[in-house]
Amino acid sequence: MLKLCGFSASNYYNKVKLALLEKNLPFEEVLAWLGETDRSASPLGKVPYIITDAGPLCESEPIVEYIETTYRQSPLLPADPFQAAKVRELITFLELYLELTARELYPEAFFGGKVSDKVKERQRNLLEKYVPAFAKLAKFSPYIAGDTFTLADCAAVCHLPLISSCTKIIYGEDLLASLPVKDYLKAMSERPTVQKVNAERKANTELMLSRNK
Repeated sequence: MLKLCGFSASNYYNKVKLALLEKNLPFEEVLAWLGETDRSASPLGKVPYIITDAGPLCESEPIVEYIETTYRQSPLLPADPFQAAKVRELITFLELYLELTARELYPEAFFGGKVSDKVKERQRNLLEKYVPAFAKLAKFSPYIAGDTFTLADCAAVCHLPLISSCTKIIYGEDLLASLPVKDYLKAMSERPTVQKVNAERKANTELMLSRNK
């Protein structure tokens, strides 16, 4: 059985968890906080990582690609190579341009830290360039890549709420407000798999914050 290691407050952990749930795969969750990870499985000490019969694997995108190619049921990538590449393109924009840019603001937005005004200005300028570019690719019809739930939705469901909340806290406005993100997330929240991920994320986040006091 696959072992998913990390913690449910992590959006990248939940991206993998949602893919596993959508494919209805049996898996065991192994709680591993930052600083308590297996460095032989995740050399940078990051989460998530998985333990497979073939060995460990880290970084969320290689993990979901492995899951998708190994377990063929309930596919989360289109069979057509070009359409599959378009899904991967969306994930790249979501993670490399939107989430990782917004992540620089998380210490102040969510964890009681402080981010300099220079960093805030820089990240806002980047997001104001990246969000319209992402909007040219995202379909929201009704799923992020079109009419089928894909790996791009596994990423979007976990990343978009953080980006919206973070920018609203830091800048006083949601920098994703021009996109139909709220309606999309509301529709996705009706899926049992998303409900499970969100409930367990909330509980684990409370536990994480209590540990950090």
